[in-house]
Amino acid sequence: MRLLAGDVGGTKTLLALYEERDGAFREVRRARFDSPSFAGLGQMVRSMLGDETASVDRAAFGIAGPIVDDTSKTTNLPWHLDARALEAELGIERIRLLNDFQAVALGVPSLGPSDVVVLQDGEVEATGPVAILGAGTGLGEAFVVPLGGELRVLPSEGGHADFSPRDEVEIDLLRFLMARHGRVSVERVVSGQGIVAIYDFLVSTGLEEESPAIRSRMTEEDPAAVIGTTALEAGDRACERTARMFTSLYGAEAGNLALKVLPTGGLYVAGGIAPKLLPLLRRGDFLEGFLSKGRMRALLERIHVSVITDPNVGLYGARNVALRL
Repeated sequence: MRLLAGDVGGTKTLLALYEERDGAFREVRRARFDSPSFAGLGQMVRSMLGDETASVDRAAFGIAGPIVDDTSKTTNLPWHLDARALEAELGIERIRLLNDFQAVALGVPSLGPSDVVVLQDGEVEATGPVAILGAGTGLGEAFVVPLGGELRVLPSEGGHADFSPRDEVEIDLLRFLMARHGRVSVERVVSGQGIVAIYDFLVSTGLEEESPAIRSRMTEEDPAAVIGTTALEAGDRACERTARMFTSLYGAEAGNLALKVLPTGGLYVAGGIAPKLLPLLRRGDFLEGFLSKGRMRALLERIHVSVITDPNVGLYGARNVALRL
């Protein structure tokens, strides 16, 4: 038996091939791809496996986008995916598509203590709901309800809910982004593109002065990565303020999700950005944004909040789904 699992994002995709050996499935091959460089998922799988695709028995892919009847029009890629069409194209008997944060949620039980960092050591109810959100190319959200000894994962597109500013500066940020986009979702500020948008707002409105050296680097490197690494090094005031504003907004959205789900089983912060900015998340702006909910502060102080540091959690969830097909 051979299984294929994938974590398909707007920027990068991870694929892993598993084979059954001695009664257990072992990873035998893994590949990372630049998602926008491919016309579709089938082309990417063939790039990894070539003519071996027909030797795969089952496959599951976590997709960054909504899933309807095993199909998906990806949010940050110009792809339209159909599991039945992929089965015919690749010669794989059974393929399942699931939302990427559904895959993350299903991968959480595969994590060990060293795969998470606790931001707030709250109470944990073993049978309580779990909330998960994560910023990367976009912003994903999901929640989990344990039912009858199994996990019922409810994916969402919560990252596309409206951005709600909390003070005068954030109101000005909203106006700045409305001029660009019209409607402004929370993903516009809590994501990789959000980091760049906050920086552009701060320097364009004169709230912070831009360094020519930083602007030069941003034309040659990933702008969000430049801002984040510079903020970690405390090397530029505009980058530092951007990072503080971003982590506060990230925490605020985590708090919004916690109020809606009441995750007494814990709240997990996933995605590619949190592990890279972990020292900044631990400085306090994230938790203060999370807790600043007025009369609900005491309630949120009881929630256990962790950052997932293992970048493969979505891959584990897709593998777990493939195992059950």
